[in-house]
Amino acid sequence: MIDDLPPLRDVVTRHGLDAKKTLGQNFLYDLNLTSRIARAAGPLENATVVEIGPGPGGLTRALLAQGARVVAIERDQRCQPALAEIAAHYPGRLTVVEGDALEIDVAELARMHGTQGPARICANLPYNVATALLTRWIEAEPWPSVFDRYVLMFQKEVALRIVATPAQRSDYGRLAVLCGWRTKARILFDVSPSAFTPPPKVTSSIVELVPNPAPLPCDPGALSRVAQAAFGQRRKMLRQSLRSLGVDAGEMLAHAGIAETKRAEEIEVAGFVALADAFAAQRPTKASAR
Repeated sequence: MIDDLPPLRDVVTRHGLDAKKTLGQNFLYDLNLTSRIARAAGPLENATVVEIGPGPGGLTRALLAQGARVVAIERDQRCQPALAEIAAHYPGRLTVVEGDALEIDVAELARMHGTQGPARICANLPYNVATALLTRWIEAEPWPSVFDRYVLMFQKEVALRIVATPAQRSDYGRLAVLCGWRTKARILFDVSPSAFTPPPKVTSSIVELVPNPAPLPCDPGALSRVAQAAFGQRRKMLRQSLRSLGVDAGEMLAHAGIAETKRAEEIEVAGFVALADAFAAQRPTKASAR
């Protein structure tokens, strides 16, 4: 036990918190596992941690037990009484914000409720919005954000796409380009489906992303659009796939110093940054695609 609060299974039963598939919920009851995740985000003494989708509060309790100040975003009103019990047990250290994390400025939230220590995001992200949330955070301006680390759970297939390089061609894509541009990402460990209630059909992975304080200068929107166009037709040469951007693909590639016959999966992050810069330079002229 990490504290003297009731076991999570009892909390879930008492409050009728059956996991809802529509909210992407899968609850973690094993406090040893949630403590391992919290330790991966540590040290947490005097740190502010933003948690997304705490549910009945298994990870929340582990973060608090290790000294964090937690700001939890939860859209499921049914979870509020269970979280209120945790807040009462850790007075002044847990703030619960009711709302949709996709519509909330998490950096501002950390600034409003944080301590003088570091700020981090640690969460068992709802699977149905995990990629959208990560993309939003990576593309946020200004960069670096207030957070010095992101420790997040994803489906393993998504985790592999986050950390991929051109050496892992089948997993390398827009998500890897964005994360590789602004962070150093690595998979820390896997989590078996049996750890969850209800158990998902896939293995999950805990991913750590540490922000790069000085990434190559680039407009995140341009980079995202270029990567999406390139990988949207990943089997085609770039001279063809980039035409969907509505600019002169040949000129873009020449500007970036990349051969027209290359495919997206062959281009390193720095190459995509060069392409994004070339795309941004062409957009005002409304150049025509070849």
